[in-house]
Amino acid sequence: MFSKNSPFLNLGTLYLICSFILRIVLVFHPITQSHFHWYEIIKIVAIGLISDAFVYIVVSVILWLYLVFLSNSKYTKPWGYIIFGLLLSLLTYVYLCNTILNEYGGSLPEIGISFIALKTTLFGLLLFFPRWRKALRLILFSIAVFIFALVIIQNAVSEFFFWNEFGVRYNFIAVDYLVYTNTVIGNIMESYPIIPLFIGVGVVAGIATFLIVKQSLPFLNRLPSFTLKIKSVVIYALLFAFSLYAIPTLARLENSTNVFTNELQANGMYRFYLAFENSELDYDKFYKTIPENEAYSLLRSQFPAIENDSNLQQISNSSPELHKNVVLITIESFSAEFLEEYGNAQHLTPFIDSLATQSLQFSNLYAVGNRTVRGLEAVTLCLPPTAGESVVKRKDNKNKFSTASIFKKRGYQVKFLYGGDAYFDNMSDFFSGNGYDVIDKKSFAPSEISFANIWGVCDEDMAKKAIQVMNQEAKTGKPFFNHWMTVSNHRPFTYPEGKIDIDSHSKSREGGVKYTDYALRQFFAMAQKQSWFNNTVFVIVADHCASSSGKTELPVDKYRIPALIYAPGFVQPANNTTLVSQIDLMPTLFGLLHFKYQSKFFGQDVLQPSYKPRAFVATYQDLGLIKDHVLTIISPVRKVKQFELKLQPVKGLSDDFDIYFDQKPLAKERVDLIDETVAYYQTASRMLKKKKFEK
Repeated sequence: MFSKNSPFLNLGTLYLICSFILRIVLVFHPITQSHFHWYEIIKIVAIGLISDAFVYIVVSVILWLYLVFLSNSKYTKPWGYIIFGLLLSLLTYVYLCNTILNEYGGSLPEIGISFIALKTTLFGLLLFFPRWRKALRLILFSIAVFIFALVIIQNAVSEFFFWNEFGVRYNFIAVDYLVYTNTVIGNIMESYPIIPLFIGVGVVAGIATFLIVKQSLPFLNRLPSFTLKIKSVVIYALLFAFSLYAIPTLARLENSTNVFTNELQANGMYRFYLAFENSELDYDKFYKTIPENEAYSLLRSQFPAIENDSNLQQISNSSPELHKNVVLITIESFSAEFLEEYGNAQHLTPFIDSLATQSLQFSNLYAVGNRTVRGLEAVTLCLPPTAGESVVKRKDNKNKFSTASIFKKRGYQVKFLYGGDAYFDNMSDFFSGNGYDVIDKKSFAPSEISFANIWGVCDEDMAKKAIQVMNQEAKTGKPFFNHWMTVSNHRPFTYPEGKIDIDSHSKSREGGVKYTDYALRQFFAMAQKQSWFNNTVFVIVADHCASSSGKTELPVDKYRIPALIYAPGFVQPANNTTLVSQIDLMPTLFGLLHFKYQSKFFGQDVLQPSYKPRAFVATYQDLGLIKDHVLTIISPVRKVKQFELKLQPVKGLSDDFDIYFDQKPLAKERVDLIDETVAYYQTASRMLKKKKFEK
């Protein structure tokens, strides 16, 4: 089994070659915004290769079992007939009886029956036609090798495209992709030249199969004896056990200050396993903690009115409440760097650029995360991003204290508008469970759809639908709060032809951005003609940036997003340069409307004199706080890092709109900022865990 002709070793060689080539390609990928020292390259290649070898030993267990059970002796009398009889009995049982496969339902019974029937048929052919056995086994062996080779090559290609999208190895997003298979596959089909790609992968897998089968013919013609198999099984079991120890041990060597070095050194399959295991992280288990009374004491420096182990506070206002309509528009993947004010010279957002000059603009606002569900959580719950999955995707995601609950108490009609299928990312479950009526693609009549891709109807169609919905709401005489999430600025970046000066077939990010800007122009052109327009406040903000990769765990330029509050005649145009978090936007709006309410929000009205600037930025496991030009990051297991943020001025650009910082490790630890960071994330996590953030 370990001879030079063994298919186990030959396929292992293919896996290591593919992994090596992938690493080299990723090193030179444009998204890998880093330069590596020679010793980092050696570390990436050497430790990465060793880790790949151990991962292969673990994940190839099915291949090993297949090779172990390749045998001639099982077809001799009487064993061949006994095995064939057992297979026939099993096939009869699963076909006629109610088995565990039927309990799971779906297509599983048919798949199980088909597999057993195929196995029985092939065994029968090998048993009853010994003259064909050698040729038939070669064919079946070649098919098996092709499947394994295809999986190896396809995984390398998939890792490349995942890196192309996110700049990291597989993470919890890849786990999500297994849940939302239809949407993800559709996105891939529309984003990439899938047929040539699959043909290319198939051809390469075919060539690899031919070479491996040719090399493995001596093994196939003279299968190992039973004694040799027993010895090889013992050796493999020992290697398997050692690999289970070695893989996480090597992963702990991913400790460079350069995130790209760690990502390139890592094995994608092991990263996928970790993401699958840790999509939700228990804060107290994985992060630095402080005594609870100390945590809430630190919160009082930001929220003076809170008492005991709660952040409940009374928001007061001496002016009468204004129950204006509110339209919140969260724009998909809309980085600040797309706007002309932030230095973009491509004129991608002419409408939003003009709208910014007519709005209360927050030019120093940061998204809390790098996924849509994080942005939706931020503007709905106004809560720091807790470790693991967003609240949107958790089981316990309903009846929370939310922006909807504030509006509902005032008699508002509350809706979530989304041009795609709100099932995706659990949005429908979250919003409907928190008092929203959901209007999504399923609400459209065929005549209302002029263009759609896998993500949903184009933003123009959703804009028209939104106007219809708001016109109906206005007729009731009740104020409305509508939250519209756009979809067009998302891969595959397809949109109706002839709307903008970028060809829709280019499938470029620039095209997606410019078309979204165009669609918003159409929406506001229609809205200005409606009776409710002058009594409506529009809040426009991105859900997250277009990219989140960088040299550090949390590159702050990848979290800077535009945010506007637009209400002609009500909100005076201005540029607020205060450091602001995405979770502060809606509480600031409530302040402008003079709302008086008891708040559980961690977000605050940034226009109040008591506000102390800070911003939250995070991935699913790295939790950060920006304050006093320092980025503090807490990570598993109880790790803390701090970086000094030194502005990198861009010629001709105002500092208010400069988003780039040099992030250097802090020379002297700021313990006060570490404790404050822990206080925010620890209390937010425990409030959710203890169900203290309910409506």
